[in-house]
Amino acid sequence: MVKKLVVFAFILAFVACSTVPITGRKQMNLLPESQLVGMALTSYGQFLAQNPAMPASNAQTAQVKEVGDRIARAATKYLRTKGEGDRVAGFKWEFNLVQSNEVNAWCMPGGKVVFYTGILPLTQNMDGLAVVMGHEVAHAIARHGNERMSQGLLVQAGGLALDVALAQKPELTRQLFSQAYGLTATVGAVLPFSRLHESEADKLGLAFAAIAGYNVDEAAPFWNRMSKVGGGSRPPQFLSTHPDPQSRAKAILEYLPQAKAIGRKYAL
Repeated sequence: MVKKLVVFAFILAFVACSTVPITGRKQMNLLPESQLVGMALTSYGQFLAQNPAMPASNAQTAQVKEVGDRIARAATKYLRTKGEGDRVAGFKWEFNLVQSNEVNAWCMPGGKVVFYTGILPLTQNMDGLAVVMGHEVAHAIARHGNERMSQGLLVQAGGLALDVALAQKPELTRQLFSQAYGLTATVGAVLPFSRLHESEADKLGLAFAAIAGYNVDEAAPFWNRMSKVGGGSRPPQFLSTHPDPQSRAKAILEYLPQAKAIGRKYAL
């Protein structure tokens, strides 16, 4: 039985292998993104029902929406130019700001983005906001949640298709979705991605922000400010699995020339 499962896993991994834009990393996505978008919409709606978005007339909300729209257009333009527009097929971008001291932001499948007011003092300006927005949008476009949930289904549910898993093992499937995306009705309850995914989101996000016309030189200063939240002894949840600040700043500075080159080539 174990041998058969291993063989099955290799077959699934081969069939479902895809390539992350920009980085070129191979990943395993077993699940149709459309199904995850549907599941995400339910969680997203529940979240906003208990944590109402700030009104569009609010100045900070307007900034979040403006930056979000530009980043989404930049990412979509890049993907379509590269023949990878299917990665955002069915996406209906939406950008909301929620009142909370939590230093956080997230993006669900389908392009549903939420920023918490607690992170805005650290972004400081539109360029800093674009650094975070690009990073979050990158998670959705790179399908990091799909990849993590696929791994969970393969290991814990024997590689069952999502619709079968939902019918036969609904509680396990809900747990895997929660682990993959981590969204609950509680503000701040968003599970962190792996360091690999976070570093990859940095690169994609910087490229998208550069394409959108923002100053990506603000990236390293922003992450340095983030590393000092709480006196540096207890990093915010947003940084819980990220590379250490020194390594991150170094990696960002090394990647900036490439991000700027992509920005010039595919500029809006």
